[in-house]
Amino acid sequence: MKLDDALQIRDDVLAGRVSATEVAAAALRRIEEADGLLRAFLTVEPERVLERARDVDRQVREADGNLPLAGVPVAIKDNISTKGLRTTCGSRILGNYIPPYTATAVRLLEEAGAVVIGKTNCDEFAMGSSTENSAFQVTRNPYDLDRVAGGSSGGSAVAVAAGMATLALGSDTGGSVRQPASFCNIVGLKPTYGRVSRYGLVAFASSLDVIGALAHNPRDAALLLSVIAGEDRSDSTSSSVPVPDYLGAISKPLKGLRIGIPKEFFDPGLDAEVKAIIDEALKNVSTLGCDLTEVSLPHTPYAIADYYIIAPAEASSNLARYDGVRYGYRCARPGDLMEMYVRSRARGFGAEVKRRIMIGTFALSSGYYEAYYGRAMKVRTLVRGDYERAFEGVDLLIAPVAPTPPFRIGEKVNDPVAMYLSDIYTVTANLAGIPAISVPCGFSASGLPIGLQILGRHFEEDTVLRAADQYFRAFPVAPRALRV
Repeated sequence: MKLDDALQIRDDVLAGRVSATEVAAAALRRIEEADGLLRAFLTVEPERVLERARDVDRQVREADGNLPLAGVPVAIKDNISTKGLRTTCGSRILGNYIPPYTATAVRLLEEAGAVVIGKTNCDEFAMGSSTENSAFQVTRNPYDLDRVAGGSSGGSAVAVAAGMATLALGSDTGGSVRQPASFCNIVGLKPTYGRVSRYGLVAFASSLDVIGALAHNPRDAALLLSVIAGEDRSDSTSSSVPVPDYLGAISKPLKGLRIGIPKEFFDPGLDAEVKAIIDEALKNVSTLGCDLTEVSLPHTPYAIADYYIIAPAEASSNLARYDGVRYGYRCARPGDLMEMYVRSRARGFGAEVKRRIMIGTFALSSGYYEAYYGRAMKVRTLVRGDYERAFEGVDLLIAPVAPTPPFRIGEKVNDPVAMYLSDIYTVTANLAGIPAISVPCGFSASGLPIGLQILGRHFEEDTVLRAADQYFRAFPVAPRALRV
């Protein structure tokens, strides 16, 4: 059974052509077959999955409620809380943590009939671009097992790409949904900040974090977003802006749409092969009746430095709660309270998390706050202003997702600057809070996936999804065989 079309699975389950239990069993078989090599999942409880699927079948038989995701297997990134199901954030400090509550996004999925198939691997506390920073395992790219899956939502991306789940939730703080989607030849949507409730998403950088959707195609991403979007009283940063009919709007023609090409995203750091594929994609977009024009986002060169002040500063504050007292890892037999704090955090956190905590603590420290964090927030305002001015003349922007194809495991993990630069084309959307999507647009000569990024105005995910879907359908990427 193929698990690559959520709408089809939903329709088949509701029509009785297949049961949710049969779909869940197929997903579990595929996990057993492939995940030993790919290492996408951290927690899968088959009996819990099948029990949930049987409950969905009961709801279908009894016509008990509206079920837009009836029987659809969904993987959940392991930094999103699931009541009674281990949630580690890829960290030893939460290695045995079982949440007493469920994230709003997960609750909405289950109310819509989805079956949570398992929790997926991620860079520790979502801090990374390769899923190599997990405390437990390295997730491998299904197109080349020696390459990274991207990060930090690499496990979710691989679960979808390899057919172990139909949909997945990830989180995107600086590109962590879009970049692994690009690296794994699937669709990855980062909504507008505030469009999806963050309640139950374990905080990394609270002003940047967004729960996003991973799927095989833009229509399934639209379906997933339509279920999880909306205001939530449990999250004061969620927005009351009305949620449009994403699936209904997706087929509107693109003719006359104005597309901007940000020149700063085509700098000398862009790999020549990636540039050639993106240039071809731009030519394809022009044949859909869109008007293409070059635009400028002049503060883009400062975005990485800006992001790596703001995000670590917020992480330093958010991760202060992991002290060995209330929950999480506590060292054995500490001599006193201070020793317990020091040893618990030193052993519980990995190298990248410690690095970012130290950067953030310094940026917030007395005498340095205004020089670093204060100035970074001013630059963030300038970045947002760049987008606002650009969107006065265009409806969407199109750009690369990542400067390179998927890189080799171990290639950048010991070079933080090189790793951080993997996010150079994605972080600005988080700084500005706008929606963006990665859609497959080709393969390198060595068979590695490359994605196209489409960015839109605040709360205009419908336009972003419409452009992505029509590009995806008009210029399908020829399938390549997975390695597993």
